[in-house]
Amino acid sequence: MAEDDSTLGRARRYARVGASVGGLAARLGAERVLGVKIDRARHAADLRQALGGLKGPLMKVAQIMSTIPDALPKEYVQELTQLQANAPAMGPAFVKRRMASELGPGWAGKFSQFALAASAAASLGQVHRATSLGATSLGGAKLAVKLQYPDMASAVEADLKQLKLIFAIYARIDPAIDTRHIHAEIADRLREELDYEREARHMRLYAAMLRDEPDVHVPEVVADLSTKRLLTMNWLDGAPLLTYKDAPQEQRDQIAYNLFRAWYVPFYRCGVIHGDPHLGNYTVRDDLGINLLDFGCVRIFPARFVGGVIDLYRAIATQNRALAVHAYETWGFSGLSNEMIDALNLWAEFVYAPLLEDRPRRIQEMEQSGIYGRDVAEKVHAELKKLGGVTPPREFVFMDRAAIGLGGVFLHLQAAINWHRLFHDLIDGFDTQALEQRQTGALQAAGLAAN
Repeated sequence: MAEDDSTLGRARRYARVGASVGGLAARLGAERVLGVKIDRARHAADLRQALGGLKGPLMKVAQIMSTIPDALPKEYVQELTQLQANAPAMGPAFVKRRMASELGPGWAGKFSQFALAASAAASLGQVHRATSLGATSLGGAKLAVKLQYPDMASAVEADLKQLKLIFAIYARIDPAIDTRHIHAEIADRLREELDYEREARHMRLYAAMLRDEPDVHVPEVVADLSTKRLLTMNWLDGAPLLTYKDAPQEQRDQIAYNLFRAWYVPFYRCGVIHGDPHLGNYTVRDDLGINLLDFGCVRIFPARFVGGVIDLYRAIATQNRALAVHAYETWGFSGLSNEMIDALNLWAEFVYAPLLEDRPRRIQEMEQSGIYGRDVAEKVHAELKKLGGVTPPREFVFMDRAAIGLGGVFLHLQAAINWHRLFHDLIDGFDTQALEQRQTGALQAAGLAAN
């Protein structure tokens, strides 16, 4: 058995990460208490190197944290954004054991073909190509079989403790953002991601919400080949998004349009968002349609929250300060001073800027940092720190992350489209009660409950 397949191998990898986190604690503590300056960029690179070869949720957490503005120092964000969901795959012996534990000793006879070599390896599991038998709902079809690594539940809890430690260290150094709700939200979403039966329900929900979107495609679950730790679906052919990075402008714009619809039709119609805007979670079809993949991280919002998003847009568009305050309070911000509102409005004006101009434009036209939102986030961060800090509500965490993550994708594509009209196509005539009714019906049909 290869060391990477063994409990000992996993323990050694986690020990290396623990040492990196411990080193972070010691060095940042010395910087604050003793005034000893550290090379944060070098230490951040060391941390990424430790995480990059690691299976499990801590890599997933790192990817999440890299897209939440101001949750970590920028040196760490710059390194963590380089983490990709392609850690080295587990070997054939591991795969056979895991498949037998999920489908029984005769598991191989349930497929006409099954590739023991993984086609993709991610933080919580890996994907295998297979072909179905005629007896399945997709007889003779190409399949994607997503197999979870063992012991992930205990690994999640251990890694969440590590994350809490990192947050506690950072809070002592920089109290501008209270991370308690961020940690709680990430913890809930990570625990949900371990439940592949829930992910299957998410896929059915998205298939229903996007059924009228001809250029957005969702895999179909094969229920009789799926369990709580194994998810089988039809294989959707497509190319990585960055394959089109240098394509003609018209093609890049069409891909961006389809991505926008894929993310925001579910949000403004049913209050649901795909919370993991990672480049590996979608592929592009030959006709430039989008395959939307990996439904572990899905956030369901109450209708009032969606109404708050639209209210804040209208507040920024009309410079209606009272409506902006109403929107923030709807989301759960409380005790906001005038200065705090001004700081939050700086961020809101950045996020909504592409939606305010009725013309084709790029998602970002002013900043030069290369990280979407980073320049403005630093200004807002400085203001919040000066004012004593703010506690972002839990619901805000993944909405903000999705907006920034998707904006980063549009930046990669250098898409130039009329975001204003795309947005108004979705919100004109918006009614909170109607959304609530649609959401209730969609969730019930998929066997889900609101968060």
